[in-house]
Amino acid sequence: MAWDLPQNMMSATVEVEAPLPDGRHTIGTGFLISDPTPDGQPRTVLVTANHVFERMPGAEAHIGYRIQDKDGGWRYDPQPITIRDTKGELWRHDPAHDVAVIEVKAPPAFAKAAIPLNWLAGGDVFTKYGVGPGDEMMVLGYPQGLSANSAGFPILRAGRVASPIEAGAINPTFLLDFRVFPGNSGGPVFVGDAQHPDVQFIAGMLTQQVELNNERLEIGIVTDAEFVRDAITLLDRPRAADPVPAPTPPTTAVTHDVAVSARVGHPVAD
Repeated sequence: MAWDLPQNMMSATVEVEAPLPDGRHTIGTGFLISDPTPDGQPRTVLVTANHVFERMPGAEAHIGYRIQDKDGGWRYDPQPITIRDTKGELWRHDPAHDVAVIEVKAPPAFAKAAIPLNWLAGGDVFTKYGVGPGDEMMVLGYPQGLSANSAGFPILRAGRVASPIEAGAINPTFLLDFRVFPGNSGGPVFVGDAQHPDVQFIAGMLTQQVELNNERLEIGIVTDAEFVRDAITLLDRPRAADPVPAPTPPTTAVTHDVAVSARVGHPVAD
């Protein structure tokens, strides 16, 4: 059977949410990667945008796992994860890029659904397959905090590459002609389907939208999967070895998350 990347990505993508002091919830998107520890032990890693965690004020967030009942139906089953303790943040991130990773104890079905690390694009993947401007990519997420159904499955949408894709050392991001909504932050961006089994990979993660003079241009900024890989490697390094933040250049991009007054699946985004 051909590897159906959209189906697998949908299974591995989750809502990431936390309560706010005013009773609403801040919501972003995350996805699960399988990355064994250096000694070969299984490990599941949650990947999301760094600003999603930064905007969560408390020590806990919730991951929107989904449980399949014996009758075949699905139900939403969020579980808490500690993202801060008395010493500070527990997730890891490269200060130069809006990518965060944290090890999670996922339910067995989700640990099994986690995407293998080698499906993250790296090196010359884009050149190898000739992927560039005009090519279609798919995005999973929770636009305006909404899900595909009451069980909390993400919504699948698509857009076309709207810029050259350069080596990460030259430009760590590329543009996607895609109408970005709050709540899409941290969503996986990927190429391929079951009809094209030879060209399937995770291209990156949606981290920002482009805005000019307070006007949204309906263009998403995708951080290259290379930097998701780099962030995951930080899990096996002491914190003292984390990269030093680079100076922040001027930008017309804005990050985005969403605050809603009820759980995803209910159209009540503020």
